[in-house]
Amino acid sequence: MSEAPAHPISVGLFATCLVDLTRPSVGFASAKLLEDAGCRVSVPKAQSCCGQPAYNAGDTADAEAIAASVIRAFEGFDYVVAPSGSCAGMIKLHYVELFENDPAMAARARALAAKTHELVSFLTDILKVDGIDAAYDGAVTYHDSCSSLREMKVKDQPRALLSQVRGLTLKEGQESETCCGFGGLFCVKYPDISGRMVDAKVDDILATGADTLLAGDLGCLMNMAGRLHRRGSEVRVRHIAEVLAGMTDTAPVGGPAPSDPDADKS
Repeated sequence: MSEAPAHPISVGLFATCLVDLTRPSVGFASAKLLEDAGCRVSVPKAQSCCGQPAYNAGDTADAEAIAASVIRAFEGFDYVVAPSGSCAGMIKLHYVELFENDPAMAARARALAAKTHELVSFLTDILKVDGIDAAYDGAVTYHDSCSSLREMKVKDQPRALLSQVRGLTLKEGQESETCCGFGGLFCVKYPDISGRMVDAKVDDILATGADTLLAGDLGCLMNMAGRLHRRGSEVRVRHIAEVLAGMTDTAPVGGPAPSDPDADKS
C-alpha cells in the first residue's frame, strides 16, 4: 500500500443501503482498504439512502430531504467515499441539481460533491495506493457499471488494483461496459427488457470462462448473481472491495455457488 500520511485523512464511509441491508462484508472490506491506506474512517449513524430512488422517480421533495440529511451527516469529513459508483454519482452530480433554487444548500452540496469519490477511484487517484496485499486464486471478469463508468469515470482504476492481487487472472468480457439491466427502478418498471439485458450480460460473462464476476456496484452484482444462479451457473459473484481487502471468506453475492453442498439448505 502507499505510505500512510503523517496526519490521517478523515473519511466518511457512505456504506449504501444495499451494503448495509444485504452485504455488510463490503462495508467492512471498504473500511479495511481505507484504513490500510492510512485513513481514519467513520460511518455516521445518521446516514441513510443517497436519495437516488426518489430522485429517479420524480419525488423531488423526498429526494431533497434525504440529500439534506446526507449533507449534514458528511460535510465535516475531509472526504466522502462510497463502495458504489451509483451512490457516489448521486451525491457528486445530482445533489446540486436538487438545490438549484436554494443558493445556501446548493453551495453545501457543491462542497460535498467536490470531496465525494467512488471507493476504487479514491484509492488510486487520491490516495495513490500502489500495492495490494491480497491473494485470490481464480480467474475473474469485471463488469463496468453504468454509473461508475459514465458518471464517475471509473475504468482503469479497478483493473490497476486487481493486477496487483496475487494469483488473480483477469479475463475481459466483450461487453464489460454494457448495462446489466438493473438500473434501479428500471428493472421493476420494465422487467421483460431488464431480463433480456441481463441474459445477454450473463452470456458474455460465461463466454470469458472466468470463475468469478466482480464489480463495484452491489445492485448490478445482485441482478447478475440472481440470473447466473437461475441459469445454473457456478460463477461466483463478489464486490471488488472484498477481493482487494482479502475478505472472501463469506458466501458470494446471491448465496453459495450451486456446487456448494450446502447450497440447497435453508
